[in-house]
Amino acid sequence: MSGDTSALHSPLYDPVADHSPWTPSLDVALNQARRVLAEKATANIHDLDEMIRAAVGLEMRLRQLVAALDKEAGR
Repeated sequence: MSGDTSALHSPLYDPVADHSPWTPSLDVALNQARRVLAEKATANIHDLDEMIRAAVGLEMRLRQLVAALDKEAGR
């Protein structure tokens, strides 16, 4: 097997391609983070698909929350 495997090792997040042009207010980002935390709290740890969906959803909200905190702090 000698095909191109570079796509198999690409990062989950690419800051250039995945950067959102819009940053929510801190209140909105915090509410969304809390909502996703509550939704994912019951995910079945033995279900790989559920764990992937939970990880991606939480990662997205965490990035959004950090961006909102940075915006509020003027960073």
